[in-house]
Amino acid sequence: MNQRTYPQGVPCWIDTEQPDVNAAADFYGGLFGWTFEDVMPPGEPGRYLIAKLDGRDVAGIASSAEGTAWNTYIAVDDADAAVRRLVTAGAKVLAPPADAGEGGRGALLADPEGVKFRIWQPKRRLGAQAVNQPGAWNFSDLHTADPSGGIAFYEDAFGWQVDDVGFGLMVRRPGYGDHLEATIYPDIRTQHAEIAAPPGFDDAIAWVVATDAGEPPHWHVTFAVADRDQAVADAIRLGAEILRQYDTGWTREALIRDPQGATFSASEFTPPTE
Repeated sequence: MNQRTYPQGVPCWIDTEQPDVNAAADFYGGLFGWTFEDVMPPGEPGRYLIAKLDGRDVAGIASSAEGTAWNTYIAVDDADAAVRRLVTAGAKVLAPPADAGEGGRGALLADPEGVKFRIWQPKRRLGAQAVNQPGAWNFSDLHTADPSGGIAFYEDAFGWQVDDVGFGLMVRRPGYGDHLEATIYPDIRTQHAEIAAPPGFDDAIAWVVATDAGEPPHWHVTFAVADRDQAVADAIRLGAEILRQYDTGWTREALIRDPQGATFSASEFTPPTE
């Protein structure tokens, strides 16, 4: 099977920071069926687990003493050059570019609204290999109090385009559909036509969502599930809190807070029948 690759400007990886890595692995392994590989070299501080679904990289779990969160990484060709470009566009550097062993080189930044995001220059670790299937990452959404301002920054920083498709603000990285068709997804356009996906969906990489009252702006992670109700029952059994459940014209969603406090969504795909 060809490995999945990510052109510059496409979200490519997610991980979660957790005080208790073993407890997080128990929760997410129980919820999504993940297995884990500990990739932190002996003697290094902290831990980092690569979560796998059917043997393919799907996400990471990192030890942290500073609270819990899910993080989204955006692929770049050159992390150092990308940081310089992002600072010019208005970003703030929170952690400068650094190598992550042989996996790649990354940095932590905040956009002008203060929303944290990470960049990733891949080397051995190319990014998530299992995506858009039950138990895997589906999308990351920018939850922002200022959609127009947030869109302007990322359009300038990464060349994104944002379309109002009637049921949401869809982020596109032009040319991504061509990349997928040429590499791992030759039937992408046929399959999207069969579900009457909106124009430009071949290039879709994220969504922009206005924050609710009292919700801090952040990059939010959504996982695909086969059955939203079963995922909710499993999450509760494993110690999570269900914050909200709702249906859209395309999905059945649940907003979940894991036992250590990180929030994410579980999404069952239910496209319109007509």
